[in-house]
Amino acid sequence: KYMEAVEEFTAFKDALYKIEGEDLYLIATAEHPLAALHANDVIPEEELPKLYVGVSPCFRKEAGAASRDIKGIFRVHQFHKVEQFAYTMPEQSWDVFNLLIQNAEELYKGLEIPHRVVNIASGELNLRAAMKYDLEAWYPAQGKFRELVSCSNVLDWQAYRLNIKYLRRKGMVKDYLHMLNSTAIASTRTITAILENHQNDDGTVTIPKILRKYLEAFTKAPKDYIHPARKEK
Repeated sequence: KYMEAVEEFTAFKDALYKIEGEDLYLIATAEHPLAALHANDVIPEEELPKLYVGVSPCFRKEAGAASRDIKGIFRVHQFHKVEQFAYTMPEQSWDVFNLLIQNAEELYKGLEIPHRVVNIASGELNLRAAMKYDLEAWYPAQGKFRELVSCSNVLDWQAYRLNIKYLRRKGMVKDYLHMLNSTAIASTRTITAILENHQNDDGTVTIPKILRKYLEAFTKAPKDYIHPARKEK
């Protein structure tokens, strides 16, 4: 029931994996459990905004749909993703919306990936989102920008369905709060963006400076592997 409350379910269910014999689905994003985290709760205004980060495997049927991205790892059935999620007072939600997309943009600036932020036209929005920004990375081999991050303010759309309210102390007023979500990092797409923008003519890949402390002491990886550093015992 939470999946139906969180998503525009009739439009999204074909992308979900249903567990046979159960009324359960595999999550397509950490947004799903994070949105259900406070179902039926009343949250005092002094505790808002609540800002969460979820790291999870994600499962989607969309890979290869309509013959899109049937090769490579840009669009796959299973991947890991870091997701930002927020519960806010209504008057806070637009400031938090800007914060979420700024967080995502800072990550990709750190990875030295050329990108842009696109304000999605209202005619392209689903029923949930009041506003949506996409962060798109430049893919030189394809000659185009491609989406890596989606950031949405759904106002009280999810809160109404999940019965999540705020409590305003002045007058003891209860009403539906606002909820927002944004990708931070999707593992496979980010890897493709790094390879597209940092591969050299000789096949090596220049490691973004911000990642070098997590890898072996080199600035370029051999073209056939990149692996984490292992300390000698």
